[in-house]
Amino acid sequence: MPDAPRFSIVFKKSAVKELARCEESMKQRISDAIGHLSVDPLPYGAIKLEGFENFWRIRIGTFRVVYEIQADALIVYVVHIAHRKDIYRRL
Repeated sequence: MPDAPRFSIVFKKSAVKELARCEESMKQRISDAIGHLSVDPLPYGAIKLEGFENFWRIRIGTFRVVYEIQADALIVYVVHIAHRKDIYRRL
C-alpha cells in the first residue's frame, strides 16, 4: 500500500515572527503540531473557521494556529500563530 501524500508546510512571513516571539517550551510544542500537519492536515480537534473557505485552526495549549489547506497543491499555509485572546483580531 503506497504512503499517503505528504503536504508541504509554508509559513506566512508574519507567522514566522509570531512563532519566534513565543516562549521556548511553547515554540517547540507549536512546531511539533505544525509538523504533524504535513501528514494529517485535519487532525482531531481541527476547527474550520466560519467566513473563510479553506481556513482551519488547531489548538496548542492557550495558543492557536490558523492555517489554509490548498489540497490541490498539497500545501498547508500557516497564516497566524497567537494566543487565543488575540488570534481572531487580525484575520
